[in-house]
Amino acid sequence: MTESGAQLFARLEARRCLKDIETRLFPEDGGPEHGEVVELYGPEGTGKTELLYHLLCRCVLPVASGGLEVDVVFVDTDYSLDLLRLVSILDSRLNAARSAGSPSAGSDEAALRLCLSRLLVVHCSSSSQLLLTLHFLETSLSSRPGLALLLIDSISAFYWQDRCEGGASIAKQEERLSKCAELLGRLLRDYRITVFATCHAIRRSYSGPSSSSSTSSSSSSEYDRPYLCRPWQRLVNHRLLCSRQEAANNMAATAGGSTEQRRRRVFTVHCTSSRTKASRSSSFCITDGGVEFI
Repeated sequence: MTESGAQLFARLEARRCLKDIETRLFPEDGGPEHGEVVELYGPEGTGKTELLYHLLCRCVLPVASGGLEVDVVFVDTDYSLDLLRLVSILDSRLNAARSAGSPSAGSDEAALRLCLSRLLVVHCSSSSQLLLTLHFLETSLSSRPGLALLLIDSISAFYWQDRCEGGASIAKQEERLSKCAELLGRLLRDYRITVFATCHAIRRSYSGPSSSSSTSSSSSSEYDRPYLCRPWQRLVNHRLLCSRQEAANNMAATAGGSTEQRRRRVFTVHCTSSRTKASRSSSFCITDGGVEFI
Protein backbone atom coordinates (compact mmCIF):
# COMPACT_ATOMS: atom_id res chain seq x y z
CA MET A 1 0.00 0.00 0.00
CA THR A 2 1.48 3.34 -1.09
CA GLU A 3 1.37 6.45 1.05
CA SER A 4 0.13 9.77 -0.28
CA GLY A 5 1.97 13.02 0.26
CA ALA A 6 -0.78 14.20 2.61
CA GLN A 7 -0.51 11.01 4.68
CA LEU A 8 3.28 11.35 4.88
CA PHE A 9 3.00 14.98 5.95
CA ALA A 10 0.43 14.13 8.64
CA ARG A 11 2.64 11.33 10.00
CA LEU A 12 5.75 13.50 10.16
CA GLU A 13 3.83 16.36 11.75
CA ALA A 14 2.87 13.99 14.57
CA ARG A 15 6.51 13.74 15.67
CA ARG A 16 6.95 15.39 19.05
CA CYS A 17 8.92 18.63 19.34
CA LEU A 18 11.42 18.40 22.22
CA LYS A 19 11.81 22.10 22.88
CA ASP A 20 10.82 21.52 26.52
CA ILE A 21 12.98 18.41 27.05
CA GLU A 22 14.94 20.17 29.82
CA THR A 23 14.26 23.87 30.33
CA ARG A 24 17.05 24.20 32.92
CA LEU A 25 19.71 23.50 30.29
CA PHE A 26 18.69 25.95 27.58
CA PRO A 27 18.06 29.71 27.45
CA GLU A 28 14.45 30.81 27.69
CA ASP A 29 12.58 29.72 24.55
CA GLY A 30 15.87 28.30 23.32
CA GLY A 31 15.34 24.53 23.51
CA PRO A 32 15.88 22.31 20.45
CA GLU A 33 13.26 22.59 17.73
CA HIS A 34 12.39 19.90 15.18
CA GLY A 35 15.44 18.87 13.17
CA GLU A 36 18.08 20.41 15.45
CA VAL A 37 21.32 19.03 16.87
CA VAL A 38 22.66 19.51 20.39
CA GLU A 39 26.32 18.72 21.08
CA LEU A 40 27.44 17.95 24.64
CA TYR A 41 31.13 18.79 24.63
CA GLY A 42 33.70 18.37 27.36
CA PRO A 43 36.55 16.29 28.80
CA GLU A 44 36.01 12.84 30.23
CA GLY A 45 34.31 12.81 33.63
CA THR A 46 32.23 15.97 33.18
CA GLY A 47 28.78 14.34 33.31
CA LYS A 48 27.97 14.14 29.58
CA THR A 49 26.71 10.56 29.60
CA GLU A 50 24.74 11.13 32.82
CA LEU A 51 23.04 14.09 31.12
CA LEU A 52 22.11 11.78 28.23
CA TYR A 53 20.59 9.31 30.71
CA HIS A 54 18.65 12.19 32.25
CA LEU A 55 17.27 13.29 28.87
CA LEU A 56 16.56 9.71 27.82
CA CYS A 57 14.54 9.08 30.98
CA ARG A 58 12.64 12.31 30.50
CA CYS A 59 11.60 11.12 27.05
CA VAL A 60 10.61 7.50 27.75
CA LEU A 61 8.83 8.13 31.05
CA PRO A 62 5.01 8.40 30.91
CA VAL A 63 3.44 11.83 31.10
CA ALA A 64 2.01 10.92 34.51
CA SER A 65 5.57 10.52 35.80
CA GLY A 66 6.84 13.78 34.33
CA GLY A 67 7.98 12.34 31.01
CA LEU A 68 7.28 13.06 27.35
CA GLU A 69 6.33 9.51 26.32
CA VAL A 70 8.32 9.39 23.06
CA ASP A 71 10.58 6.76 21.51
CA VAL A 72 14.37 7.09 21.62
CA VAL A 73 17.28 5.55 19.70
CA PHE A 74 20.55 5.35 21.64
CA VAL A 75 23.63 4.79 19.48
CA ASP A 76 26.42 3.58 21.75
CA THR A 77 29.79 4.02 20.04
CA ASP A 78 31.87 3.92 23.23
CA TYR A 79 30.28 0.69 24.50
CA SER A 80 29.75 2.53 27.77
CA LEU A 81 25.96 2.36 28.05
CA ASP A 82 25.17 1.15 31.58
CA LEU A 83 21.69 -0.37 31.40
CA LEU A 84 21.65 -1.13 35.12
CA ARG A 85 22.33 2.54 35.82
CA LEU A 86 19.61 3.58 33.37
CA VAL A 87 17.06 1.21 34.93
CA SER A 88 18.00 2.49 38.39
CA ILE A 89 17.31 6.09 37.33
CA LEU A 90 14.02 5.14 35.67
CA ASP A 91 12.93 3.21 38.76
CA SER A 92 13.81 6.17 40.97
CA ARG A 93 11.75 8.56 38.81
CA LEU A 94 8.77 6.19 38.74
CA ASN A 95 8.92 5.75 42.52
CA ALA A 96 9.08 9.52 42.99
CA ALA A 97 5.96 9.92 40.82
CA ARG A 98 4.10 7.29 42.84
CA SER A 99 5.17 8.92 46.10
CA ALA A 100 3.83 12.21 44.80
CA GLY A 101 0.44 10.54 44.36
CA SER A 102 0.34 10.19 40.58
CA PRO A 103 -2.83 8.13 39.94
CA SER A 104 -1.59 6.53 36.70
CA ALA A 105 2.09 5.84 37.41
CA GLY A 106 1.40 2.10 37.20
CA SER A 107 2.96 -0.88 38.91
CA ASP A 108 6.74 -1.09 39.26
CA GLU A 109 7.57 -3.76 36.69
CA ALA A 110 4.85 -2.94 34.17
CA ALA A 111 5.74 0.77 34.11
CA LEU A 112 9.44 0.02 33.82
CA ARG A 113 8.88 -2.41 30.95
CA LEU A 114 6.75 0.16 29.14
CA CYS A 115 9.50 2.78 29.47
CA LEU A 116 12.17 0.39 28.15
CA SER A 117 9.92 -0.59 25.22
CA ARG A 118 10.33 2.99 23.96
CA LEU A 119 14.13 2.59 23.79
CA LEU A 120 16.13 1.11 20.91
CA VAL A 121 19.87 0.58 21.56
CA VAL A 122 22.42 0.17 18.75
CA HIS A 123 26.15 -0.49 19.22
CA CYS A 124 28.75 0.67 16.68
CA SER A 125 32.47 -0.10 16.65
CA SER A 126 33.58 2.02 13.68
CA SER A 127 32.52 5.06 11.69
CA SER A 128 31.54 2.72 8.84
CA GLN A 129 29.11 0.95 11.17
CA LEU A 130 27.78 4.31 12.32
CA LEU A 131 27.12 5.27 8.70
CA LEU A 132 25.27 1.97 8.07
CA THR A 133 23.27 2.47 11.28
CA LEU A 134 22.08 5.89 10.10
CA HIS A 135 21.05 4.37 6.75
CA PHE A 136 18.98 1.67 8.47
CA LEU A 137 17.59 4.19 10.95
CA GLU A 138 15.46 5.64 8.16
CA THR A 139 13.28 2.52 8.21
CA SER A 140 12.51 3.01 11.91
CA LEU A 141 11.85 6.71 11.41
CA SER A 142 9.41 5.98 8.58
CA SER A 143 7.42 3.45 10.58
CA ARG A 144 7.54 5.01 14.06
CA PRO A 145 6.23 8.60 14.27
CA GLY A 146 6.69 8.37 18.04
CA LEU A 147 10.47 8.20 17.54
CA ALA A 148 11.57 11.76 18.29
CA LEU A 149 15.07 11.58 19.78
CA LEU A 150 18.40 10.20 18.59
CA LEU A 151 21.21 10.02 21.16
CA ILE A 152 24.81 9.36 20.09
CA ASP A 153 27.44 8.63 22.74
CA SER A 154 29.80 9.69 21.33
CA ILE A 155 30.11 11.24 17.88
CA SER A 156 33.89 11.57 18.36
CA ALA A 157 34.52 7.93 19.34
CA PHE A 158 36.27 7.06 16.07
CA TYR A 159 38.24 10.29 15.61
CA TRP A 160 41.68 8.79 16.25
CA GLN A 161 40.85 5.54 14.43
CA ASP A 162 39.80 7.48 11.33
CA ARG A 163 42.89 9.67 11.53
CA CYS A 164 45.11 6.62 11.64
CA GLU A 165 43.35 4.88 8.75
CA GLY A 166 43.16 8.05 6.65
CA GLY A 167 46.90 8.53 6.46
CA ALA A 168 48.26 11.99 5.67
CA SER A 169 45.12 13.15 3.85
CA ILE A 170 42.76 15.27 5.97
CA ALA A 171 39.96 14.57 3.48
CA LYS A 172 40.44 10.80 3.90
CA GLN A 173 40.58 11.14 7.69
CA GLU A 174 37.26 12.98 7.75
CA GLU A 175 35.53 11.17 4.88
CA ARG A 176 33.35 8.75 6.85
CA LEU A 177 32.28 11.18 9.56
CA SER A 178 31.50 13.75 6.86
CA LYS A 179 29.25 11.18 5.14
CA CYS A 180 27.58 10.46 8.51
CA ALA A 181 26.95 14.18 9.03
CA GLU A 182 25.54 14.62 5.52
CA LEU A 183 23.19 11.64 5.93
CA LEU A 184 22.16 12.82 9.37
CA GLY A 185 21.40 16.24 7.92
CA ARG A 186 19.01 14.65 5.44
CA LEU A 187 17.31 12.62 8.19
CA LEU A 188 16.90 15.80 10.22
CA ARG A 189 15.24 17.58 7.30
CA ASP A 190 13.04 14.68 6.21
CA TYR A 191 11.98 13.27 9.59
CA ARG A 192 12.31 16.27 11.93
CA ILE A 193 13.95 14.36 14.79
CA THR A 194 16.12 15.91 17.49
CA VAL A 195 19.70 14.75 18.00
CA PHE A 196 21.85 14.93 21.13
CA ALA A 197 25.46 13.78 20.73
CA THR A 198 28.39 13.80 23.12
CA CYS A 199 31.85 14.83 21.96
CA HIS A 200 35.03 14.22 23.96
CA ALA A 201 37.25 17.27 24.28
CA ILE A 202 40.87 16.87 23.28
CA ARG A 203 43.76 19.23 23.82
CA ARG A 204 44.67 20.84 20.52
CA SER A 205 47.99 22.43 21.45
CA TYR A 206 51.23 21.56 19.71
CA SER A 207 53.34 24.40 21.06
CA GLY A 208 56.41 23.84 23.20
CA PRO A 209 56.74 24.24 26.97
CA SER A 210 55.27 27.43 28.45
CA SER A 211 54.99 29.05 31.82
CA SER A 212 52.40 27.77 34.27
CA SER A 213 50.46 31.05 34.16
CA SER A 214 50.10 31.02 30.37
CA THR A 215 49.27 27.32 30.45
CA SER A 216 46.41 27.82 32.89
CA SER A 217 45.00 30.76 30.96
CA SER A 218 45.04 28.94 27.62
CA SER A 219 44.05 25.49 28.90
CA SER A 220 40.31 26.13 28.65
CA SER A 221 40.43 27.41 25.06
CA GLU A 222 42.64 24.49 24.00
CA TYR A 223 40.00 22.04 25.17
CA ASP A 224 36.97 24.06 24.04
CA ARG A 225 37.83 24.36 20.34
CA PRO A 226 35.69 22.19 18.01
CA TYR A 227 37.82 19.76 16.03
CA LEU A 228 35.43 17.44 14.19
CA CYS A 229 34.81 17.83 10.46
CA ARG A 230 33.08 20.91 9.06
CA PRO A 231 29.90 19.07 7.95
CA TRP A 232 29.30 18.02 11.57
CA GLN A 233 30.06 21.48 12.95
CA ARG A 234 27.54 23.01 10.53
CA LEU A 235 24.83 20.68 11.86
CA VAL A 236 25.21 21.74 15.50
CA ASN A 237 22.58 24.26 16.62
CA HIS A 238 23.19 24.17 20.39
CA ARG A 239 26.43 23.47 22.23
CA LEU A 240 26.52 22.37 25.85
CA LEU A 241 30.02 22.88 27.23
CA CYS A 242 30.37 20.52 30.21
CA SER A 243 32.92 20.93 32.99
CA ARG A 244 33.53 19.80 36.55
CA GLN A 245 33.94 22.39 39.26
CA GLU A 246 37.10 22.35 41.34
CA ALA A 247 36.93 20.88 44.85
CA ALA A 248 37.00 24.31 46.52
CA ASN A 249 34.08 25.48 44.41
CA ASN A 250 32.18 22.31 45.21
CA MET A 251 32.48 23.00 48.92
CA ALA A 252 31.36 26.59 48.47
CA ALA A 253 28.38 25.55 46.36
CA THR A 254 27.16 23.14 49.00
CA ALA A 255 28.11 25.12 52.12
CA GLY A 256 25.62 24.61 54.90
CA GLY A 257 24.31 21.38 53.36
CA SER A 258 24.50 17.87 54.69
CA THR A 259 27.68 15.79 54.73
CA GLU A 260 26.33 13.79 51.79
CA GLN A 261 25.68 16.96 49.78
CA ARG A 262 29.18 18.24 50.42
CA ARG A 263 30.64 15.00 49.07
CA ARG A 264 28.82 15.36 45.74
CA ARG A 265 30.74 16.60 42.75
CA VAL A 266 29.22 19.64 41.10
CA PHE A 267 29.17 19.91 37.31
CA THR A 268 28.56 23.00 35.20
CA VAL A 269 26.95 23.24 31.76
CA HIS A 270 27.21 26.36 29.61
CA CYS A 271 24.75 26.37 26.71
CA THR A 272 25.15 28.49 23.58
CA SER A 273 22.59 28.55 20.77
CA SER A 274 23.39 29.54 17.20
CA ARG A 275 19.69 30.07 16.47
CA THR A 276 18.81 32.46 19.29
CA LYS A 277 22.36 33.75 20.01
CA ALA A 278 21.49 33.35 23.69
CA SER A 279 23.39 31.47 26.38
CA ARG A 280 22.77 30.00 29.80
CA SER A 281 24.80 28.33 32.54
CA SER A 282 23.48 25.76 34.99
CA SER A 283 24.91 23.41 37.59
CA PHE A 284 24.00 19.90 38.63
CA CYS A 285 25.18 17.02 40.75
CA ILE A 286 24.82 13.30 40.14
CA THR A 287 22.86 11.25 42.67
CA ASP A 288 21.66 7.64 42.82
CA GLY A 289 18.47 8.88 41.18
CA GLY A 290 20.29 10.63 38.32
CA VAL A 291 21.03 14.26 37.53
CA GLU A 292 19.85 16.79 40.09
CA PHE A 293 20.02 20.47 39.13
CA ILE A 294 21.19 22.94 41.76
